[in-house]
Amino acid sequence: MSRPELLAPPEFFYDEKEAEKYSSNTRMIEIQSRMSERALELLALPADEPSLLLDIGCGSGLSGTVLSNSGHEWIGFDISSAMLNVAVDRKVDGDMFLLDMGQGVPFRPGVFDGAISVSALQWLCNKDKSSHNPVLRMRAFFQSLYNSLKRGARAVFQFYPSDPQQMQMLTNAAMRSGFSGGIVIDYPNSTKAKKIFLCLWAGTPPGGFQLPQGLNGTEEEEEGPRTSVTYDRIEARNRAKIAHAPDRKRGSKKMKKSKEWIQAKKDSQRKQGKDVRPDSKYTGRKRRGAF
Repeated sequence: MSRPELLAPPEFFYDEKEAEKYSSNTRMIEIQSRMSERALELLALPADEPSLLLDIGCGSGLSGTVLSNSGHEWIGFDISSAMLNVAVDRKVDGDMFLLDMGQGVPFRPGVFDGAISVSALQWLCNKDKSSHNPVLRMRAFFQSLYNSLKRGARAVFQFYPSDPQQMQMLTNAAMRSGFSGGIVIDYPNSTKAKKIFLCLWAGTPPGGFQLPQGLNGTEEEEEGPRTSVTYDRIEARNRAKIAHAPDRKRGSKKMKKSKEWIQAKKDSQRKQGKDVRPDSKYTGRKRRGAF
């Protein structure tokens, strides 16, 4: 089954038919609710104290229902008007509006006690329009989100990166915007149950931070080794410097126009969100001379 991000832009993929199916499927509702509960757990909000939360990509309000049931107030936005219409029909408690997260979060500084997002962040990596630049859209989103959160507040994103490079790209964009945090992976050895969370702090809390531990084993048994990957702004900056350092400084000089040189250049352009021709067996192959 193809990933939704590869089929159409979200505002078109989640039309009336898809939105109704998504919000009436018992299995989808259960999965969405479970991931929302886990995201709320990773927020680690003060017990018995209502908070004002932002639901990014709120859809039909399934995750918002979990927030309301936990005693929190929330505001959500989504790019699909069809999904928001379903949320209105469901009479969810939160306030919602139509917005593309790549345009930024339009709230006053320090408004929210936390933010969650379920199955939405990976859409930022797409270039659905000729005017879209994924790198600039990520920057606009994370910088505005950072500003809208109270200092020390957390933001937790459950998302589906298509590859490790996409996961690194999103993490680095968040770190460059001022966030601290990293990746938490639940059930890393399971094909179906594996879930990836990007856990962020708006600034570094006093005394530093400790990244939450990922769940392991099976969904029914949560004991065993935990999995997490920690980043901070300095580490992200160092990683970027190493990645973009000249090859001679890393002890491996690629010959210009060689297959390795061409592949490295194409990978670099993909990370910048540029249109690049697909790789093939002919990539970097020398052409025969003309007769």
